[in-house]
Amino acid sequence: MLRARPDRSAVLSDFDGTLSAIVQDPALARPVDGVLELLERLAARYAVVAVVSGRPVGFLEAQLPPSIRMSGLYGLERSDDGVRSEPDGAGPWREVVEDVAAAAEAHGPAGVKVERKGLSMTLHFRSDPGLAGPVAEWAARQASRSGLTVRPAKMSVELHPPVPVDKGTAVESLAAGLDAVCYIGDDIGDLPAFDALDRLATAGVATVRVAVRSAESPAPVLERADVLVDGPAGAVAVLEHLAAD
Repeated sequence: MLRARPDRSAVLSDFDGTLSAIVQDPALARPVDGVLELLERLAARYAVVAVVSGRPVGFLEAQLPPSIRMSGLYGLERSDDGVRSEPDGAGPWREVVEDVAAAAEAHGPAGVKVERKGLSMTLHFRSDPGLAGPVAEWAARQASRSGLTVRPAKMSVELHPPVPVDKGTAVESLAAGLDAVCYIGDDIGDLPAFDALDRLATAGVATVRVAVRSAESPAPVLERADVLVDGPAGAVAVLEHLAAD
């Protein structure tokens, strides 16, 4: 259905671990070779082509072609044709996030890397996996204190405003009114996107769940997939197939 009716289909993908290799410093992540050209080809053919990521929209806009749509911070930010938007009720939480980020930098577990994202923040422990427990405990205490919510991620923990959005709500919004949707992901944060595909399927939408396999891939993501591919190269192969005439 996707290739047969591209004008009625959406191609959606995560960024890290799918279009980009996982790197030690998140700021240095870049799309793998061939991705930008593929996204532009897909955008010229399909009704919707979008990246749905935990990254801020500003980061995505600097890395990806303007011809695609972008949903950042697990649905807390969106960019359509360069016009940014955010859900109602999210903005007032920026100061709370900044307060917790400052506390993490001053008093968080030694060795944790704090990534400020505006409406959310991430505590990275990739350089020291032994920090997983202390970081999770610290994040839980800060969530209780501040009202933020905790999201586990790959070698990290995130703190978000208690706004009812995630990759699933982002996918449903992007795919509204279409007949077929493909989503490519690799991490626990992509499970809500797979859940959204299940809901769309019950409404008669043709769906494909693609999981990108790596040494860090959570088992639940791999188990839910219709298609398994290896690494970002596998994700690129899927995009090439979808872009082919």
